[in-house]
Amino acid sequence: MSDLSAPLDLLLLPTWLVPVEPAGVVWKDYALGIRDGRIVLLAPREEAMLHATKEIRELPGCLLSPGLINAHGHAAMSLFRGLADDLPLMTWLQDHIWPAEARWVDEEFVRDGTELAIAEQLKGGISCFSDMYFFPEIASELVHKSGIRAQMCIPVLDFPTPGARDADEALRKGLKLFDDLKQHPRIKVAFGPHAPYSVSDDKLESVRMLAEELDAGIHMHVQETAFEVQQSLELHGVRPMARLARLGLLGPRFQAVHMTQVDDEDLAMLVESNSSVIHCPESNLKLASGFCPVERLWNAGVNVAVGTDGAASNNDLDLLGETRTAALLAKAVAGSATALDAHRALRMATLNGARALGLDEQTGSLELGKLADLVAFDLSRLAQQPVYDPVSQLIYASSRDCVQHLWVGGKQLLDHGQLTRLDEQRILATARSWGERIAAARAAAH
Repeated sequence: MSDLSAPLDLLLLPTWLVPVEPAGVVWKDYALGIRDGRIVLLAPREEAMLHATKEIRELPGCLLSPGLINAHGHAAMSLFRGLADDLPLMTWLQDHIWPAEARWVDEEFVRDGTELAIAEQLKGGISCFSDMYFFPEIASELVHKSGIRAQMCIPVLDFPTPGARDADEALRKGLKLFDDLKQHPRIKVAFGPHAPYSVSDDKLESVRMLAEELDAGIHMHVQETAFEVQQSLELHGVRPMARLARLGLLGPRFQAVHMTQVDDEDLAMLVESNSSVIHCPESNLKLASGFCPVERLWNAGVNVAVGTDGAASNNDLDLLGETRTAALLAKAVAGSATALDAHRALRMATLNGARALGLDEQTGSLELGKLADLVAFDLSRLAQQPVYDPVSQLIYASSRDCVQHLWVGGKQLLDHGQLTRLDEQRILATARSWGERIAAARAAAH
């Protein structure tokens, strides 16, 4: 542990501090001290004020929690936000999204779309996100520059994609990215085979071998729709989860995204393998894909995290809003008002996300020695009064507009709602110009 006599870099004094671990705790009039990017002090305000510190920040009316973790998304797809709405998943993908990607996605698109997504996420209290999209080496540059934390997934599909002629080339480029980023303090690289229906067994075996060798995560859309399960039964004689289990992909590093179709055998496999599930309720609702049985998974001991999915199917990257939807939906699906209470919902959006991405030793809760990835929510406004339970007010009565400040590794990336490292006006202008180009081309084609 670091020397307690050395001055702190920063002492934060919120009204409420929610550490997430231990679970269900709210500390009132507590302080959090940061040195060298890590949390080195958690103490009552009076006691904390005795420590020498370079800077003190009063955060009256604010709840300080771990930064939110968006455990699944496709950042650059922000530039396709609202392009093809109100369509079922396969129509949306095959007739609209895949053709749009073939036409537009290049390095410039990924650079501009990722920057837009990072800016939106930082302003919404997200300190870490998982990104599964083409040209991950370009997206990584934006993560590096912006100061956010991320898991970058190498996209693997059986057919040619932007940036890779085939899965072998995608994996080759991915291994180079692993090598380039293995010492990066904020970027972790994982494998992102798209889905069981778009990646063949031999490619999945390559992914499994490489992931084992590199101790890397495997992030994959799994059992997103009933159609996908039916198709797998016809083609492989088993459900997608059973096929993945047979290929040896399940395990503590496996991140199963969506999982709207879960039977007893799927549940047993998830529990036994200690795989994580990443729940994207709003995308699943919008595409009518089905409902992930969160309470059932949670009660069985499965680690469930939350993600927004991409802005083309959500249509926002608002993890606080997503978490509220998750809490409400869990109650309806379980038929129980006690399902996924506010404290557990916040845990799902923080520590469970960190655990799914293999980062829970470093972030996801406010504990001594962990990285100072923090968000301050302002609960002093009209819509949050009166405050009986600040965590309930955060989940059920607040929106991302309440996000005031955000720190990643002790560095402030959002100050009074303003981005400290990114130029919001330039990002806005770039996004609008992409919108005009894409809209004009679509109009000309019809």
